[in-house]
Amino acid sequence: MCDQCLGIGMKRRAFLGLAGMAAAAAGLGLAPRPAAAAPTGLTADQALAKLKDGNARFLAQPQVCAADLSGQRSSVAGGQAPWATVLSCADSRVPPELLFGGLGLGELFVCRNAGNMIDTDVLGTMEYGAEHLGSPLIVVMGHQRCGAVAAACDVVTKKAKLPGSIGPMVEPILPAVKAAQKAGATDLVDATVHESARRTAAKIPGRSKILSHLVHEGKVKIVAAYYALDTGKVEFLA
Repeated sequence: MCDQCLGIGMKRRAFLGLAGMAAAAAGLGLAPRPAAAAPTGLTADQALAKLKDGNARFLAQPQVCAADLSGQRSSVAGGQAPWATVLSCADSRVPPELLFGGLGLGELFVCRNAGNMIDTDVLGTMEYGAEHLGSPLIVVMGHQRCGAVAAACDVVTKKAKLPGSIGPMVEPILPAVKAAQKAGATDLVDATVHESARRTAAKIPGRSKILSHLVHEGKVKIVAAYYALDTGKVEFLA
């Protein structure tokens, strides 16, 4: 068990002790109903710093884990107040909650699909997270050796014909492939991952009036990021 687990576990035992005393004092056999969550008090910059700190913790302490899930489950049962929204690839090697330091329940609002692309479902999810839940930060995170991006590169460079729904799925990535190709990228897949994440983050306000308004009001920040499979490091892109 990691140091974080031990610390959270101690806090949980203290919490449960207080909850038990409260229940006994009220003469109740059941715990009180969970309270609804208030929106996070973090700003976008504070949320971004917290993600950076979490990834540093992931790099320094690979065994880090979200400890004491049963206690966390009780604390968020009545509502959620995530402090960041992350759009990442569906790749099984890229779980945002772990990459950002073993975050627990109720901290991240996560959207995932192959290639971390935006569509109506993703935009609606982001709008709900930002407008309704008060999440101040949106991160679009690509990753090293992304299969969806590699497939898009094959379409452009080899005229590959992809089966089923995979071809239409990667179409939004094709402009990023062509831009990286035009820039003379030596590693086309990696350059496209960076380019696609930046482009996706930049186009979100133009695709959503709700998010555009929140960005204009300074209530939401949208950033792009890149996760390196080889090192575990998350780089936030300019």
